Amino acid sequence: MLAEYWPIFLFLVVATGLGLVLLAVGTVLGPRRPDTQKRSAYECGFEAFEDARMKFDVRYYLIAILFIIFDLEMAFLFPWAVVFKQIGLIALIEMGLFLALLVVGFVYVWKKGALEWE
Repeated sequence: MLAEYWPIFLFLVVATGLGLVLLAVGTVLGPRRPDTQKRSAYECGFEAFEDARMKFDVRYYLIAILFIIFDLEMAFLFPWAVVFKQIGLIALIEMGLFLALLVVGFVYVWKKGALEWE
């Protein structure tokens, strides 16, 4: 019975070993030139160590949340596409309704101006 798990164990050992080797090679051979710009905060929309009560633009976070929502909804298409031939016409209609609701939501967000930066 343990022989059936041998390929999985071998895969985990090789993947872990390769990951550790690549991390070690990057650490040894990689450049070490830190500066203030490399150590600064990024992709957060504001400086991390300023006043906590400062005003910041909420649109940045709104666009990020909308991207995550639409991206996750699109992720539902991949498993559906894999089994499309087995699930039949009813599933095609259900996916059409799902995509129609997705388009309605996108048009609503677009018309509200949530995707406009300025």
